[in-house]
Formats: sequence, structure tokens, C-alpha cells
Amino acid sequence: MSAFEITALIVSGVFVGFINTLAGGGTIISLSLFMFMGIPADVANGTNRIAVILQNFTSAANFKRKKLLDTRKALWLALPTTIGSMLGAQLSVEIDEATFRKAIAVVMLLMVFFIAVKPGKWLKGQEALQQKKISPMLMLLFFFIGVYGGFVQVGVGYFLLGGIVLGAGYDLVRANAIKVAVVLVYTIFALLVFVINGKVNWQVGLVHSIGNVIGAYLASRYAVNWGANFVRWFIIVIIFITAADLFGIIDIRSWFV
Repeated sequence: MSAFEITALIVSGVFVGFINTLAGGGTIISLSLFMFMGIPADVANGTNRIAVILQNFTSAANFKRKKLLDTRKALWLALPTTIGSMLGAQLSVEIDEATFRKAIAVVMLLMVFFIAVKPGKWLKGQEALQQKKISPMLMLLFFFIGVYGGFVQVGVGYFLLGGIVLGAGYDLVRANAIKVAVVLVYTIFALLVFVINGKVNWQVGLVHSIGNVIGAYLASRYAVNWGANFVRWFIIVIIFITAADLFGIIDIRSWFV
């Protein structure tokens, strides 16, 4: 790799790690840059998982240190998500994703409606719901979120946050802590599927991870200071940008390459 490529991978990684920790959708930047560098789409999809694992390990450790991570609840939610992610990762090697991406964009925009109309559930949390055991329906929901996360990863954070806030009762800051822990666990297993299928470029993935770790550290360190309302509006803005890219209205790739 050239010095320019290394710099681009690290700098873009900072943005990706920051965005993915607070919301989601940063993976679009990673995939776009990888493909611009000549990496096939399926290999780019697998390579991206290296940075995802390292950035979420950094974030989860930081949230745990700040006593914001409910580890027990995170592990329970990670179980069905992991099973789904392995299925989704295998499907991603075989299925075209164009139509799938547009359907996901529609769901993302619907999520903006719920975040904007009922902010109380996202900002304050629901203590009674947090104390309840995870229901079979929530486990099923996280299985399907895992299928999507294993398939393409882009924007999976939005769906995880939605499930954790509305299904488990956490505010956005604590939900983010659980989200990164769930993503960390399931991505390890999804990466194994890509490795087995020979769809990972380790050199590019590890260099990109340097920036991801920095961005994830900054986001997880200061998220609690910024508060749930800041995270809420940050998510809304990023969802609109991500959905516009998925619909083909804008091209995020052109912003970074």
C-alpha cells in the first residue's frame, strides 16, 4: 500500500469508528474506500469486520469502565444476534444486495419518526422494562437484526438501538453501550464465516482499524458527557444521510475518495 492509501484508511477509520459508536452507518465509508482501492465488494464486506471488532472492543471496554454497560443483558441479546449474523454472512457471499439496501433505507426512515415523535423513551429509559427478562419476541427480533448485520453491517446500529431502547428500556447512552458489546460478539463469528470463504484482506483491515479504534475511543469516552439528547439528534442526522445513500440520492463514496 502507498502512503496515501494508509493515510486514507486511518483518517477515514476515525470517522467510521466515531459514527458507528454513537449511531451507525459509518460502514458505508469503509466499504466505499475499500472498493475504490480495487477490493471486490464481497471481500470489502468481510474486510470491514476486522475494524468493527476492534472499534467495538474499544468502545465496550470504555463503556464498561464508566459503568454504563449492562454486560448480562448484552450477552443475552448477543446470543440470537450472533446466530443470525452467521447466516447473514453466508448469504452475503451469494445474494445481490441492491433491493435489500432500499428496503433497509425505508425502515431507517421509519425509525426517525419514532425517535422524533416519542423522545422520552429514547432519552430517559424505562426502569421497569430494564428489570424484565428478555422476551422470546425480542430474542427473535435480534436474530433477524443479526441476519442483516452479518449480511452487510451498514446501519445495523440503528436497529440494535431501536430494539434495546424500545424492547429493553434503556436510554440512548446506555443502549449504545449494550449495542457495541452485541456488535463485538456477533462480528467475531461473522468474520469467521468470511475468513472461511476467503473474503478478507487482513492488511487493509488492520490498517483501517487504527483509525476506527481512535474514533471509537473518542465517541465512547465523551458520549456520557454529551448526553442522550445529543446522541438522539446525531442518530437522526446520520440516518438521513445513510438512507439517502442507500436510495442513490447521494454518493457518500465521492465524499471520501
